[in-house]
Amino acid sequence: MARPKNTPGRVTPKGTRPSEPSPSYQPTYKGRPPSPRWVPIAMLVQFALGIIFIAANYLGFMPGGTSTVWLLVGLGFSLGGIVTATQYR
Repeated sequence: MARPKNTPGRVTPKGTRPSEPSPSYQPTYKGRPPSPRWVPIAMLVQFALGIIFIAANYLGFMPGGTSTVWLLVGLGFSLGGIVTATQYR
């Protein structure tokens, strides 16, 4: 029984409920497997290198003195750690 177009109101009869799935139905999760052991290690190393480069640049320990290039290298390592963190499962 089709409903005429542009007719306001209920689609299903009043008092009905959607049917529930059978108890024997078990959905299977086919997601990706857990990350290898090296992923969190790489993430932490990248974060640490980013902090070290930024701090060493700030303190003037880098060759050539304080430079924007070293700051960008440190930020690049930190960004790499963030990207790696988003891939960790």
